[in-house]
Amino acid sequence: MNRVLILAPHADDGEFGCGGSIARFVDDGKEVFYVAFSMCEESIPEPYPKDILRNEVKEATKRLGIPKGNVILYNFRVRELSYHRQEILEELMKLREAIHPDLIFVPSPNDLHQDHSTVSIEGIRAFKKATILGYEICWNNIEFKSQNFIILSEENIETKIHAIDAYDSQKGRGYLGEDFIRSLATTRGYQIGQRYAETFETIRWIL
Repeated sequence: MNRVLILAPHADDGEFGCGGSIARFVDDGKEVFYVAFSMCEESIPEPYPKDILRNEVKEATKRLGIPKGNVILYNFRVRELSYHRQEILEELMKLREAIHPDLIFVPSPNDLHQDHSTVSIEGIRAFKKATILGYEICWNNIEFKSQNFIILSEENIETKIHAIDAYDSQKGRGYLGEDFIRSLATTRGYQIGQRYAETFETIRWIL
């Protein structure tokens, strides 16, 4: 698999859900594309400018090693993605024809957040003939099936932490701190006898 597509409902979801795997793919010479659908301007805390996440996601993906031209940002209103399902699906179908990804990452289909659920469902619809994995946003998952694991190195984890650290506007959220990121990767690694890992739900796997 040489072309990887990350679908993030909001800026920072992709980094948290599969940032270590992105770092590994980049190191392995894979071509990675990153798409975020909302810059969450309506929920940015003061005193940050409303467009701060647009700049932060550009810096975060740069730190992960994703080329600037492979980062695609939309400006749907946060918590309203479900109102724009058809528009989002049409954009995804355009991306499918332009990118032809081999592997797509979406939020878990069981994610409770309405925006995450929308991107997951429409992503599966648009890319139903490709391999799709659902990433873990653990605070939104009552049920999550850890069916697929990607082994990560110390360098992969450090890159993920460095990327998430670009989100100054979100640093009040404890789950974006280094201790939490590292402990979750350690837990997932322990499940498969490795130091670090990220885990995913297998939605469709094509060999």
